[in-house]
Amino acid sequence: MALWQGQSRRSKTGRQIRYARGKRKFEIGREAILTTIGKMKRKPIRTMGNNRKTIALTADIAYVVDPKTKKTTKTDIITVVENAANIHYVRRNIMNKGAIINTKIGKARITSRPGQSGTINAILLEK
Repeated sequence: MALWQGQSRRSKTGRQIRYARGKRKFEIGREAILTTIGKMKRKPIRTMGNNRKTIALTADIAYVVDPKTKKTTKTDIITVVENAANIHYVRRNIMNKGAIINTKIGKARITSRPGQSGTINAILLEK
């Protein structure tokens, strides 16, 4: 089902607003892409202006930055530990921005948007 991202037909007080035009195709949004743990699988998406966006459907590798040494390490993702967006995402191992993942080098917080950028960048948390 398409998500309409246009203005609401109701005002703040609840009265109905009658617009002079209908919905437009460019106001349609996409369903959210829920990136899970698994073998790396990406999908190219066409965006407005015939631009391209690569989304990550599943991922098993994260690029983790250590804030002390400023060194980036490519490491495997073990599991999702915490997710402030939705507590049920932890059980389903869904990764989005702000989720805390357990990697081989320690816990890290995801700083990228895997459903938008196609990669998982994270920052290492202190122990």
